[in-house]
Amino acid sequence: MKTKIFITGSSGFIGFHIAKKYLDKGFKVHGLDSMNNYYDVNLKRSRLKILNKYKNFSFTKGNITNFKFLSKSVLKFKPSIIIHLAAQAGVRYSIKNPKVYLDSNIIGSYNILEIAKKIKIKHLIMASSSSVYGANKKFPFKEVDKTDHQISFYAATKKSSESLAHSYSNLWKLPITILRFFTVYGPWGRPDMAYFKFTKNILNGKKIQIYNKGKMYRDYTYIDDITDGVYKLTNKTPKNKKFINDSLSHVAPMRVLNIGNTKKINLLEFIYTLEKILEKKAVKKFMPMQKGDVQSTLSDTNLLRKITGYKPKTTYQEGIKKFLNWYMNYY
Repeated sequence: MKTKIFITGSSGFIGFHIAKKYLDKGFKVHGLDSMNNYYDVNLKRSRLKILNKYKNFSFTKGNITNFKFLSKSVLKFKPSIIIHLAAQAGVRYSIKNPKVYLDSNIIGSYNILEIAKKIKIKHLIMASSSSVYGANKKFPFKEVDKTDHQISFYAATKKSSESLAHSYSNLWKLPITILRFFTVYGPWGRPDMAYFKFTKNILNGKKIQIYNKGKMYRDYTYIDDITDGVYKLTNKTPKNKKFINDSLSHVAPMRVLNIGNTKKINLLEFIYTLEKILEKKAVKKFMPMQKGDVQSTLSDTNLLRKITGYKPKTTYQEGIKKFLNWYMNYY
């Protein structure tokens, strides 16, 4: 019998793609999502509609902050693996609404850890973010680098959930893999993300806001490369095997892994590619640096490669093209 996978945030951008990947491989998947209105709920409904076509997929609508409800859903499904992706995303929104992040990213993650302990989960894969590297200036970012200087509340909640996970892993020998995602983009993406907003505004002839006067760099990672990396980790539980520069804890079966494209792309270059494919110039409005934002991100994914053979295949030019094809068809 195929392994049962429980995925939180299954109607979200990354959650949807990961759920679909496992379903395509014949796994039984149970998705859980609050279907909140942080962005267009119709997009979440459309993703869910696709997942619902699979006979191996089942779904529960609800919030990870409700321990009793969450516990009931997990215990009923009896998964071997939990992939915890549900979170309140976005750096800017966390400045205005920190409480939402505290509830979802810290209380929600605590609930998942408590349930994982209860059912003695075989592998818990948890989503973190490249934003935990905060004010770090040494590039590329490595998992073993110190991460003590988060500059947004969102990043602080992600770092906190990593710490909670380590304590649970140590106390109850829970095998946990923490994944630090680097600027994930692609079809079915989140409308609050820059590339999505740029596309919409360029097509509508509206201004696009470019922060730090365009001196911004991101390690843009295409969604299929992300799902590939996560899938390859399914049975790679953190054991005692140590590699050079390994983030494996010396006391707990827990490992932190970067998952990125390992290329640093300038924001203006990214916008230029959008303009070229859309055959339309953007009306640019240059802005100062935003509060809580980082200027640059760049991943070192050598550790993930040693463990799984992970190798990102999609260039940002190809990725943008695929995203725009989807966007034109969907909207």
